[in-house]
Amino acid sequence: MSSKGGGTALTRRNYRLASDMDKPKVTGIVNEKLLSDYLHHVFPSTKQGPALASLRKPLGFQDLGAHLERLLSEGEPAEESRDQPIEGHLGPLTVVLDHTSGFEGLLFVDDDLLGVIGHSNFSSIRATTCVYKGKWVYEVLISSQGLMQIGWCTLNCRFNQEEGVGDTPDSYAYDGNRVRKWNVTTTNYGKSWAAGDIVTCLIDLDEGTITFCLNGQSLGTAFTNIKMGPGIAYFPAISLSFKESVAFNFGSRPLRYPVEGYLPLQNPPAADLVKAHRLLGYIKTVLSTTIDTQEERLVEKDCASWRLHGETTVLITLAHIFNHFAPLMCKVYLVEDVLMSFLLGILEGGGAVDEHPLIQQLLDLFWLLMEDYEVNECLKQLMMSLLRAYRFSPIIPDLGFQIHYLRLTTAVLRHEKSRKYLLSNVLFDVLRSVVFFYIKTPLRVKEAGLEELIPTTWWPTRFDKEGKDELEPKEETADERLRRRAYERGCQRLKKRIEVVEELQVQILRLFLNNKDKETGEASRYIFLNKFRKFLQENASNRGHPTAHCPPEYMVCFLHRLITAVRSYWDEGKRKSPGCVNSEEAYVPPQLFYNGKVDYFDLQRLGGLLSHLKKTLKDDLASKANIIIDPAEIQAASMDDLDEDEESGAAQRPFGAAAMGGALARPSWLSSPTLGRANRFLSTAAVSLMTPRRPLAPPEKVKVRTLAVEQRTEEDIEGSHGNDGLLLGRPLEEPDQPITEKSLLEIVDGIVMMYNLSVHQQLGKMVVVSDDVHEYAVALKDTEEKIARCPARRPDILEELQKSQKVFAEKLNHLSRRLAWINATIYSKEKMLDVYWLLRVCIQTIEHADSTGSLFAFAPEFYLNVAMNAYSALKNYFSPANSMEELPGYEETLTQLAAILAKHFADPRIVGTDIKDSLMQALASYVCYPQSLRAVERIPEEQRIAMMRNLLAPYEQRPWAQTNWILVRLWRGCGFGYRYTRLPHLLKTKPEDANLPSLQKPCPSLLLQRHMAELLSMDKDMAASFLNSVLNQLNWAFSEFIGMIQEIQQAAERPERNFVDTRQLKVCATCFDLSVSLLRVLEMTVTLVPEIFLDWSRPSAELLLRRLAQLLNQVLNRVTAERNLFDRVVNLRLPGLESVDHYPILVAVTGILVRILVDGERQGVSRAASVLLSDPCFQLHSIQHLLGEGGDSTGSSATLAPSVPPVVALGSVVAPPIHPAPGVTGPADRKHFSLHAYTDYISEEEEKKVERMLAFLTEESKQAAASTAPTSEEDLCPICYAHSISAIFKPCSHKSCKACINQHLMNNKDCFFCKATITGVEDYSKPAGS
Repeated sequence: MSSKGGGTALTRRNYRLASDMDKPKVTGIVNEKLLSDYLHHVFPSTKQGPALASLRKPLGFQDLGAHLERLLSEGEPAEESRDQPIEGHLGPLTVVLDHTSGFEGLLFVDDDLLGVIGHSNFSSIRATTCVYKGKWVYEVLISSQGLMQIGWCTLNCRFNQEEGVGDTPDSYAYDGNRVRKWNVTTTNYGKSWAAGDIVTCLIDLDEGTITFCLNGQSLGTAFTNIKMGPGIAYFPAISLSFKESVAFNFGSRPLRYPVEGYLPLQNPPAADLVKAHRLLGYIKTVLSTTIDTQEERLVEKDCASWRLHGETTVLITLAHIFNHFAPLMCKVYLVEDVLMSFLLGILEGGGAVDEHPLIQQLLDLFWLLMEDYEVNECLKQLMMSLLRAYRFSPIIPDLGFQIHYLRLTTAVLRHEKSRKYLLSNVLFDVLRSVVFFYIKTPLRVKEAGLEELIPTTWWPTRFDKEGKDELEPKEETADERLRRRAYERGCQRLKKRIEVVEELQVQILRLFLNNKDKETGEASRYIFLNKFRKFLQENASNRGHPTAHCPPEYMVCFLHRLITAVRSYWDEGKRKSPGCVNSEEAYVPPQLFYNGKVDYFDLQRLGGLLSHLKKTLKDDLASKANIIIDPAEIQAASMDDLDEDEESGAAQRPFGAAAMGGALARPSWLSSPTLGRANRFLSTAAVSLMTPRRPLAPPEKVKVRTLAVEQRTEEDIEGSHGNDGLLLGRPLEEPDQPITEKSLLEIVDGIVMMYNLSVHQQLGKMVVVSDDVHEYAVALKDTEEKIARCPARRPDILEELQKSQKVFAEKLNHLSRRLAWINATIYSKEKMLDVYWLLRVCIQTIEHADSTGSLFAFAPEFYLNVAMNAYSALKNYFSPANSMEELPGYEETLTQLAAILAKHFADPRIVGTDIKDSLMQALASYVCYPQSLRAVERIPEEQRIAMMRNLLAPYEQRPWAQTNWILVRLWRGCGFGYRYTRLPHLLKTKPEDANLPSLQKPCPSLLLQRHMAELLSMDKDMAASFLNSVLNQLNWAFSEFIGMIQEIQQAAERPERNFVDTRQLKVCATCFDLSVSLLRVLEMTVTLVPEIFLDWSRPSAELLLRRLAQLLNQVLNRVTAERNLFDRVVNLRLPGLESVDHYPILVAVTGILVRILVDGERQGVSRAASVLLSDPCFQLHSIQHLLGEGGDSTGSSATLAPSVPPVVALGSVVAPPIHPAPGVTGPADRKHFSLHAYTDYISEEEEKKVERMLAFLTEESKQAAASTAPTSEEDLCPICYAHSISAIFKPCSHKSCKACINQHLMNNKDCFFCKATITGVEDYSKPAGS
């Protein structure tokens, strides 16, 4: 490429040179003298002094080639001296990573052999070149901040999966993750590094020292007296853990932080550099010189105003220069050092990018005078250098570096031809251009200059007893107010600076989304759209190459800039054609989901697989949307599944490292941020562990008239006369009104998908910083209170407390500044509005898709996911800095989302279990918060009733725990002693995250309770089946719970150390919580519709009441028996069983008993009492236990000291031994459980009701005991032996009690005894004479 002949540039572009016989002024070429002056001015000879100017030879275009060759060869080193290895250096002159033999473990190496990604536990690799004498330097660009050891090693070092660089005698490393240096032993050294930092590694083999620098700042000498001498040479080397990544610069590019006296391992191209700088000087002279033909003189002018006017003299002069300059501009080093510096210099003066037209003119010149392949390579290298410079620039307070590089990127992309070339071939194929939209978060606040920008720090200092910030803060002190305001001003200053960068990033995206630049072929927007879809496909694919997934922190920034750019174009379109929809009401029309114009890859649809939907809904597609599906395509769908199996079988055959190329032909995210494909897979194992995924290009065969993403044109997307483009197949329910440009709809659809892929998780991850601020603030406040209480006689304690106070305050200063940055870049008001807009888009899209009836099944699942997640993010992640209540139309949006959740959590069109669970959980969370519960109450009445009907469906054959919990939340606050947020015995433990739905203050819904009461009282069959299922599940949950605590108790009683599996403890606690919540649902039902149990004219009322009594007696007996199993396990206080206690379960049972025995009508009360007392399990002392009157029964665990503290080990819990002596302490030392002890939780009125109930039952049981005549064994029911025989079966005449036969007939129609089919049951009373 660089050995191009001297005259090729002129002959290839076929410039016609003026001969001597032509007239002097012909074709605009000036006369000979003026031309000679001009050429001598542009190309001054270095040997001629100014005195000789009058004696110099005239110069014309004929001699210019030779003259230029002579000038460029001056000062060039002789051929022999070139490429001579420098002393002290061994190995190839081009230094790369040794991918043939110098590595250990599994690694991915980039195409340029400079970027590397770890793919096993701890992989190591060294360079191809070593040094033994002199001073040497290389740089490492840190792409991920995890565990890595970077430094130098000798050839003798042997590494493995546990030991890397720095773990063997002759290797030395710096580890910025753990902030240590390593050479067999380790000590603290340096600072922590972050992604985007540059580590400089220096070795001085004259003095025997190794030093490291971070972003150009020396960290001090790390090692002295390193081993030197014959046979000892040091290689650059790195060890890195799984998925960590870096890129090396041994000198193939200019070093970012050169160190005086140290040489890069790879020599810079010195001769080419001299030549390129000289040629650039000539170009600058041409740009700043004008020929005044009238006055025949040369005029100096400012080169910024230069224009490419087609003056022949100037063009031919430039053509001669470019003949030499063009080949040099294909080399990485020269593009970065010469061209990029020159272009940055043009923009140096400030002002808007479009105020510097010279860059556009220069790019026109490049395309005119360079071969296409040269311009392409030059632009590719320029963008690569810009991306690298942007990503690896340190953060300074005004973000000057980032702004500098983004301005040049914008200037280059403003040039239409260059932009289209870069979009088509570079930005999404070779580069990771999404990096341009990322603003990194500084880890080291001081270096980023945040201390100067935010001199005063502040954090919340008032907390309630559960650790939450108080919602109504008490009056701030004057000092606090001043600090808070100063901090807020600092945050505002920071935000303004960040907004400058964001504005430049949006400008770049607006250039990508330009759809008017059609003069040079397809508009930029359509090229971008196809690349964007492919980018989404890579990130959505689980089979994708691990390095192809875009890191979520980049995705967040990209999403916000894209929303801003798309909305600005959308609103521009609305201004031009007022009939379109406003971007506030944006939505994605449902036909995109089924007409096959947009590829959703393998993403799940609400109704299942696309091929299945096309088979089952083909008639609906034809009738509603006029879309006919070819039967052959449906056949092809099943064949495609077979192909996939064959392909995956083929893919499992072993591949050599070279065979990975095709599968991994995408740029790597993790290592070199700019460079191309990580397609060399290095493995010390014999067979590569990777299987290539299916190629991305071929489209699925089942799509209706689908084109591959790359093949779509503007017409396919926007449509034309009689062609709806993307909106083909409009259903009748969809309004026939233009929404916006169809290409924008597809981008909006892609934005929603992006949020679902990784943005939401990242938003949740970044909340950690504000959580840390909160934790440290609580700790600092606690320490200050202790200092205030510390007695004067203990100066030692005071000193320790003051040290802690200092550490906490320093940490808070650091974190509050970091939080200011995160709030500005991720959680600002503008970003919140973006997420809110996305929520609105999803809600409108779901509503439109829902109106299409059965075609709703085609909608992708991620729309529902994003609607739920975006709401969750707005509620949990953006507060307290920004409140959701301030958003425009907030209440209406909340109601729309409530309607979606209420309608679709039991929608038969939705088949995926995961999405159904998510909807159920979202609804459960929704009813926990007063504002969202009111939104549920605002949805139309028929929707509310339908929702309650779905919640009351029987608890068999469906996941009932969540719906049961929803009912419990609607009741919480109304039940007996059910006004608590946290259980009484847990208040003293560590506060949990107060945002959890389960920790919200009770907010019952009387309206929804009323709907439930109406449904249960009117629909007798539904009421019976619902309650039967609740009782069945309660029976199961409580039995499981008892079985598990028996196992735990047995493990604890064995003398040896016993392990109780933590999963078992978790399941045990879950069964207990389920039992309590099922009891609460029964309490709710008994309170709202007591007639279900007490009106015996209803067919199943008596049976339900008997079953209820039976279960309540079982629960009471198990929990209140003296020194029982329940007591013992509660007193073990095992981690994981914190929620298991007497209070929640006994209060729930008491609530049911009080309702049926005290609050009911007389007839109902007497029925309930007789059923309860006739149950064989009834024990009066269980009821007495509630008020602490049960004799020597063990007391309330709420007041017990825990026994031996449990030890947690290996994911299991060591059960503390329990001695055979019953009870841990004697009854005299123990308080009894008593509802009287919980005055904060149980009202006086409730206590009195319990006392009345106890008195009533005591009296009733005495009367029952007196009136009951002893029954002979023959008269007892042969099934339960608890009740007298009271029913006879027809036709077989066998007998039992009513309770047994009624319960049996619910599930089975055969007789207990003879298996005959029972046709009827009649009352039976024993004949008097027998």
